[in-house]
Amino acid sequence: MNTFVETLFNGLTLGSVYALVTVGFVVVFKASGAMNFAHGSLLLLGGYLVAVLRSDLGFAGALAAAAACTAAAAGLLALVLRAAGPGAPAHTLTILTIGVDLILSTDLARRLGPDILGLADPWGDRVVDLGPFPVAAARLASLAAAVLLVGAVLAAFRWSRWGLAMRAATQDREAAALMGVRQQRVRLLAWCAAGVLATVAAVFLASFPAPGLDRTTGTVALKALPAAILGGIDSVGGALLGSMLVGTTEALVAGYHQHLGAAGQGLAGVAPYAVMVLVLLVRPRGLLGSKETTRV
Repeated sequence: MNTFVETLFNGLTLGSVYALVTVGFVVVFKASGAMNFAHGSLLLLGGYLVAVLRSDLGFAGALAAAAACTAAAAGLLALVLRAAGPGAPAHTLTILTIGVDLILSTDLARRLGPDILGLADPWGDRVVDLGPFPVAAARLASLAAAVLLVGAVLAAFRWSRWGLAMRAATQDREAAALMGVRQQRVRLLAWCAAGVLATVAAVFLASFPAPGLDRTTGTVALKALPAAILGGIDSVGGALLGSMLVGTTEALVAGYHQHLGAAGQGLAGVAPYAVMVLVLLVRPRGLLGSKETTRV
């Protein structure tokens, strides 16, 4: 029983890190109508900047500077996509993000090489005893950070002028423009917020029990993508629910793979995609995705 509870808790903390990545996917999609496949590269960029700047600025200073730089890079990407034209279809913008991802990820992989970089985070390899089982302090910090940051995003959607403008543009872009909503500003802020979330996620992905940051760290965005889709790509609450579902599924499969025999080998890596397919067969728009209405 203790093993099950420990595995379940580890899955929830892993899901909290996925939530930071997934919410970035969702806010960009709500603002631009396109999937940002360069999100993994932005995540790697944020982690790399923390590792490079930590010796001069300390961890807190490096995190703040890296978050600002990554937000600026994400905002620059939004401006690049804007050059495609205001009427560019969503699939064109999505393809453009794939091209940017290839350029950015190739350059970062060249800079990192085979090295594994430590971020000198304040949690280190400390372990906290929660009742009968130990938990890495970094996992508890990731859970707290996800609650604070995702809660801040939800609050912004609900009560801020930016959130109101975002919701109006999502419902009807033409009507929102006629009412004076500056959609380019809304879009730019959404991309910058996604860059900040990606930087924080990179820190926890490179923290203990992970060995550090390497050139494959950005691929975690591919695991967070199923969480965004099965939760509902236009729902922040769905992104949170999907992340927790994917995280717990991956942790449980990894923890009990020995009971599955040969079928359990490597199953944890594909389990999130299997869950996504099963959910989409029942709910094609995800668990909390908005239903499309058609007026006759």
